Amino acid sequence: MTIALFCILLATLMPIVCAGLAKGRDMAVSHKDGGYDNRSPRDWVAKQEGFKKWAQAAQENCWEALPFFAAAVIVSHMLGVIGWLPNALAVAFIVLRVIYVWLYVTAKQRARSLVWSAAFFVNIAIFLLPLFK
Repeated sequence: MTIALFCILLATLMPIVCAGLAKGRDMAVSHKDGGYDNRSPRDWVAKQEGFKKWAQAAQENCWEALPFFAAAVIVSHMLGVIGWLPNALAVAFIVLRVIYVWLYVTAKQRARSLVWSAAFFVNIAIFLLPLFK
């Protein structure tokens, strides 16, 4: 297994981490007392503000970014591009996405958008690597 393929697993875990950030301490509090309501999670999320709301939005964005990243890595590998460059780009994507989540939950919108764009272009580069093989 290459580092790039392993990064698909990391990208899959990122939204789960974001969900933990969104729900975090409220999981230990009864929904009757204002804690997380697992019977109606979407209604609970809709009522959240600030950090929890942003962590939920980051989770959704992580899920949205996952298929393209996974496809880019798999297509690149299927077409024989294996080595340091796809591995480095995949690691760069993961690092950028971690920074993106941090910027999202700390309400740094401008920087977040720039990092999102950088990660998107890294993903495009992974996808296009076979053209330059």
